[in-house]
Amino acid sequence: MEKFDQDFRALLRTVKLRLLQLHRDANCGHIGGNFSCIDALMTLHHQVLGEHDRFVLSKGHSAGALYVTLWSLGKVSDTDLESFARDDTLFPGHPSGAGIPGLMFSTGSLGHGPSLAAGLALAARHKGLGQQVYCLCSDGEWQEGSCWEALNFAIHQRLDNLTILVDQNGLQGFGSTTEVMSCDDLTPRFAAFGAAVQHVDGHDPDAIRAALAAPAAGAPRVITLKTVKGRGLHFEGLLESHYLPLSAAHYASARQAIEQEGQP
Repeated sequence: MEKFDQDFRALLRTVKLRLLQLHRDANCGHIGGNFSCIDALMTLHHQVLGEHDRFVLSKGHSAGALYVTLWSLGKVSDTDLESFARDDTLFPGHPSGAGIPGLMFSTGSLGHGPSLAAGLALAARHKGLGQQVYCLCSDGEWQEGSCWEALNFAIHQRLDNLTILVDQNGLQGFGSTTEVMSCDDLTPRFAAFGAAVQHVDGHDPDAIRAALAAPAAGAPRVITLKTVKGRGLHFEGLLESHYLPLSAAHYASARQAIEQEGQP
């Protein structure tokens, strides 16, 4: 297991470097939210997600993190990534359309992922498919009423084959989640609704894996991931990481910081 973890963490560094290059080459923003969820996406896809399981990326602005995760699995090529966020691409800044392996729904208008995932989970149970359904959300989108309606539905239906991961980095488009909607840690709110809730370090693959392995006990699971927007970048934890692209100097410094992760 130790060797596996070492190999996985080395792969994770490689993927973070590719994600960094992806956004630098395309000169596009939203990199902060990609870096807050890349650890969870990689852990889920490499260590948990089964062949017949389903995944919904509700926070569609983190498409880059999904693309490089698929690249690390050999499902997306370097040529595919080179077209990221360009004209006529199959790999836009928000995932949509055909051509993206495993993509079932276009996302980007936030708040719809939990509803879609709950529907998939209910259908899988009715069909006896034995599928697990996973949905990755942002914390800001839980200001949308549709998310809570979906959670109510999932709890009522006892969809224990549904797991919702919430990238709780505390920042959204117009400020902190606390400033915008008095919303800090969502964990007690999810628990009050009756979900099976866990709160873990969203940058710790071991903690994420352990949370995903825990039994759901007859209710949908919600895992709140304590993360930092733009983790490891020059605007770590700042609102600027939601919008701004990387300069050449900031790209170089970020590469150096990632390459040194986990080194003695």
